[in-house]
Amino acid sequence: MLHKILNIVLVGDKGMKIPWRISGLLLLTLLASACSNGKAKNSIPPPPVIVGLATKKTVPVELRAIGNVQAYSTVMVKSKVGGELMRVHFTEGQDVKRGDLLFTIDPRPYEAAFKETEANLQRDLARAKNAVEDARRYESLMQRKVVPTQQYEKIRSDADALEATVLADKAAVENARIQLDYCSIRSPIDGRTGSLSVKQGNIIKADDITLIVINQITPIDVSFSIPEQSLPEIRKHMASKKLQVEASSPQSDERPEKGTITFVDNAVDTSTGTIRLKGTFANRERKLWPGQFVNLVVTLTEEPNVTVVPSQAIQTGQEGQYVFVVKPDLTVESRQVVAGRTVNGETVVQKGLQADERVVTDGHLRLYPGAKVEIKTPDSATATKKISP
Repeated sequence: MLHKILNIVLVGDKGMKIPWRISGLLLLTLLASACSNGKAKNSIPPPPVIVGLATKKTVPVELRAIGNVQAYSTVMVKSKVGGELMRVHFTEGQDVKRGDLLFTIDPRPYEAAFKETEANLQRDLARAKNAVEDARRYESLMQRKVVPTQQYEKIRSDADALEATVLADKAAVENARIQLDYCSIRSPIDGRTGSLSVKQGNIIKADDITLIVINQITPIDVSFSIPEQSLPEIRKHMASKKLQVEASSPQSDERPEKGTITFVDNAVDTSTGTIRLKGTFANRERKLWPGQFVNLVVTLTEEPNVTVVPSQAIQTGQEGQYVFVVKPDLTVESRQVVAGRTVNGETVVQKGLQADERVVTDGHLRLYPGAKVEIKTPDSATATKKISP
């Protein structure tokens, strides 16, 4: 090759001779250019990459869904009696306990009715007592043939009627007591109150409007749906244990709330091909709120001793999924893999990788099989990107 170059330089491409000084300069120029090109090729640095390690671990088998938070129990409080709303004993949005006094309806008409029924009872008790004594005396007189049997039977009938009247009076007293108790409206559950629909001083009717809605939020339920194809797995694992479920808000990075599956609907929704489930959560920190949409993760079981890699390592090409494996000599190998499910940023590799092998997680664009690489840490790679123009 050098002989040809010299021949071209000294003679020229058309046989014309060139002065030796000019030809020497041309030769030196060509040699310098060739040397500089070789150095440039050899001076290209290996591409920097970030690597991760294939590891063996236990991976949960999970179902993911979006759920809607529902109150564990909801009570719409109405008044059983009519009258003036004398007092409201709580503020809107307050937590209340079962039995706490919520409202007071004007009790005076019902107190009067109660006293009247009690007075009627006392009067009829006295009459009934006297009638029983009369019947006993007439019975003795009838046995001695002093009074006719017909007269005794009338006295006996009057005594029985008064005893029945006493029973009716007792029922009336009990009813009046209940009506009076209805004037004090108490919370039937532990929960949180909503907004008031009436104010103190309003006249309300019996069983007319809802005064307040109370939601029980500790514990709390989350309703969600899953595809019907997942129902056999759900039923299989529920038969042996309680299935754990985690709920978290899409906008929050807080630790998810943990609960258990407590309900599976008795039919599949034919319009959507899904079945409804419900999870119950203690919700002690009140992270979940009625009406809220949350992300759910149902843990069915655990798969031990599987190979996982960071999900960024999995690439997709014409022949399927593959990873770049970094060898001990810092060259990379493109290897086909069979990837499974992804859990918490890690992908299960069912075939193609062994534990402790290093795979490229960032810097794939400049790689090819056999390329030599330089391993960087995530911090140093970030700094290099910021410095480079």
